[in-house]
Amino acid sequence: MTTNGAARRVRQFTLDNGLRLVTAPAATPQVAAVNLWYGVGSRHELPGRTGFAHLFEHLMFQGSGNVAKGEHFDAVERLGGDINASTSTDRTNYYETVPEHALDLVLWLEADRLATLREGMSQEVLDNQRDVVKNERRQRYDNQPYGTALERILRLGYPEGHPYHHSTIGSMADLDAADLDYVLSFHKRHYGPDNAVLTVVSNLDPQDVRDRVERYFGGIPARPSAAEAPDAALTGPIGGPVRDRVVEAVPAPGVFLGYRVAPYGDRDFDVLHLASAVLGQGQGSRLYRRLVLERGLAADDGGAAADLLPFRYTPSLMLVNMIAREGVSGDDLEAAMIEETEKLAEGITDEELERARAVLERDHLQTLSHPSGLADSISACTQLFGDPELAYTWPQRWAEVTTDDIVDQAKRVLVPENMLSVRFDPDDTEAGERPAA
Repeated sequence: MTTNGAARRVRQFTLDNGLRLVTAPAATPQVAAVNLWYGVGSRHELPGRTGFAHLFEHLMFQGSGNVAKGEHFDAVERLGGDINASTSTDRTNYYETVPEHALDLVLWLEADRLATLREGMSQEVLDNQRDVVKNERRQRYDNQPYGTALERILRLGYPEGHPYHHSTIGSMADLDAADLDYVLSFHKRHYGPDNAVLTVVSNLDPQDVRDRVERYFGGIPARPSAAEAPDAALTGPIGGPVRDRVVEAVPAPGVFLGYRVAPYGDRDFDVLHLASAVLGQGQGSRLYRRLVLERGLAADDGGAAADLLPFRYTPSLMLVNMIAREGVSGDDLEAAMIEETEKLAEGITDEELERARAVLERDHLQTLSHPSGLADSISACTQLFGDPELAYTWPQRWAEVTTDDIVDQAKRVLVPENMLSVRFDPDDTEAGERPAA
């Protein structure tokens, strides 16, 4: 396991404008991974203005003061590099992996769009990318089997008006209502060096990297004032069981259960993360053994049937989801999933806990094995927790969890009053058997 040795080689710097820079050594020679986390996500959006954090994930590639539309992608891809971006509730992330000699180019590109994006923004660019995002919504959410599951889960898990009540994609109506002035003001409020973590994973000397970052980013002023996120405080259970039933064109009944758990970073979150691995991650998990192999109720889709949505600033969600095997009703599958989930409160074995630790640690180390994954993990731990070395040492948190810890949490949170259920049933269900919408 890569832990203390590499962690001690992590270096942190803070520029005068507030930009936090972290450097770390790369296991792959002659490669530089650049990862820029901005502290803006869908939780910062207001009712009626959803989808803007994700919209900016697209707009940031559409040209700036000194870079034409599409040139950022072209410049990196011509070098054989990788480039992309993503949006979540808590951050927006931009990243490139390039040959080490191209680090200056990437740093200049990132600094230029941070400093001058508004100069390249126009109504035409906004209209174009708004249509792109709307098409993405149609393809990934509205016209995809079970595609609206996450949106429905969030609506049940968090009350109306709560910053985690909506998904990052936003609504069609809000995207249609986006105007250029608001888009420009959104960038001004949230995109500044004082709201960013820049991680560079390479084999260059940390001071050399710091000097390069200073050259490109040092002259960009901090935001005049920091944007405040809406209050995300939330206590108590969901108030369930609460249910949402959908009849539409899906190939088989699909069941999605959710339980409100501790925020990401809390020890109780780590406990439930291990519980989710015991329950539904891999072919040795309880759900796979009981519902796929033994009882034949669920399809074998090869994915994790249980995991956590890691929300830093509000209670997270533990999700349990499975698709029914042919001929199995949604009612039977849901009842069996609830039964297996609640059985965690009756106890787990030491062997199950060891297996769960191994599953989570394997996934963690696979992420760190590539410069891009390591850079992203370091940015996350720096932005969310102020501690980049957590990227290396997080498995130690799992090592401290006991079987009793898991049982205690299961008794507290994996209970009906803290449960939500979203169910999809095929639209060819007989009318007399259709569940209420």
